[in-house]
Amino acid sequence: MKKKLLFLSIGLLTLGNVSAQNDPNEDKESGEETPYNRWTIEASAGQSKGMRPYSTGYYSSNPDNVLGSINFNSFSLGARYMLSPKFGVRLDGTFDKFENNTKTDSKPFEVNQLRFDLQGVVNASRLLNLEEVIGRFGLLGHFGVSYSRMTPKLDTGYDYDLESPPSNYDRTENNIGIVFGLTPQFRVIDRLAIFLDVSTVYNFRQHFAWDGHYSSQDENLQGQLLTAKLGLSYSFGSEKMHGDWGVIEDKRMEEIDQLDKRIGELETMMNDADKDGVPDYLDVENNSIAGVAVDTKGRMVDLNQNGIPDELEKFVNQSVQQGVTQSTGAAKSEVVKELINEGYIAVFFDFGSTKPTLASTENVAFILNYMRNNPSATADITGYADEIGNTDFNKSLSGKRAENIRDVLIKAGIDGSRLTIVPAGEDTSVDKNSDMARRLVRKATFHIK
Repeated sequence: MKKKLLFLSIGLLTLGNVSAQNDPNEDKESGEETPYNRWTIEASAGQSKGMRPYSTGYYSSNPDNVLGSINFNSFSLGARYMLSPKFGVRLDGTFDKFENNTKTDSKPFEVNQLRFDLQGVVNASRLLNLEEVIGRFGLLGHFGVSYSRMTPKLDTGYDYDLESPPSNYDRTENNIGIVFGLTPQFRVIDRLAIFLDVSTVYNFRQHFAWDGHYSSQDENLQGQLLTAKLGLSYSFGSEKMHGDWGVIEDKRMEEIDQLDKRIGELETMMNDADKDGVPDYLDVENNSIAGVAVDTKGRMVDLNQNGIPDELEKFVNQSVQQGVTQSTGAAKSEVVKELINEGYIAVFFDFGSTKPTLASTENVAFILNYMRNNPSATADITGYADEIGNTDFNKSLSGKRAENIRDVLIKAGIDGSRLTIVPAGEDTSVDKNSDMARRLVRKATFHIK
């Protein structure tokens, strides 16, 4: 049974190592630097209490105390290396001193023990995904093998009450066993943590009782030790945070987030805001008028490049012709007036310029003809600018654009009293990051009254 327990402890230690190597947070092939500190040193002090065996008349606890009396008789120093964020190994050395409780009727004894433990360590906080829940707190579990050397340091003489009376004074016994326990932690500052370690040791080859005499035949070759120690741990490495609390990004989640982002980008690219049949990522002019023919890049077809889509221009011409042949002069005028007031006739400008584009000349001529044919009509000329640049400057620029169109019409014979300038400033109806969209708002429109 004892051999099975020993093999079990070694097996669990090996399993922890293999699990650590397969941990998804590790990327050994990529050679990337690990984002957490692997090395930790630990120092602790507390009480070690031999639970059994004891010889008749020897004991270290006070039965009148709730905890059997507390005595700092154990001191440890160790180092821990985390193979992965969840699994690691720890090696520590401990000095224990066992003595009789002077406040009891126990016979005197003194035994020194030097113990070395090699254990597998699991960061239970990470394993259970509790890091965000418990914050600065943490929990480690450990399991491994223990090697110790027990040496009685008090010659108690010949005790005739015992089956094996010699005290084994200054004789050393080598023991081996298993050790396991839990270590609650609290991170004080970034790299420093305080911890409480509670462990149990089971020895398989222990002949000595904890008082230094040979144990009785019924309890030979076994021993149990319980320890409780308070200590500090300090984490070493290039990272600022203690390794047990270092933030580890799951690369699988990063890949999922990237894929989700790509899918979102594809969905956005395939949007068709103006419903012209051309996806937005190919659409140079994504605010085309519904029903108007567009080319493969989503631009409204304007073969004569006068700034008016050909289909709208055709509609205007047909409407005028119908007004001439089928309607009275007043009806014709109302049709054209409606088209002008709804913005189908506009004059466009280059960036920062107050001079109309060459393609807009026909639109200025269109307004000129209307004003000549309707001498009682007056018009508001509203100038606009895009959102690039200073707002006050753009306000002034929009006014100058309207004023420039007014001057052209005046020089063409239209009375200036019939023309009113309206500086509208910035037109915020389009995406200011789109060059094509900004071209559509650098304009002047007309409102006939």
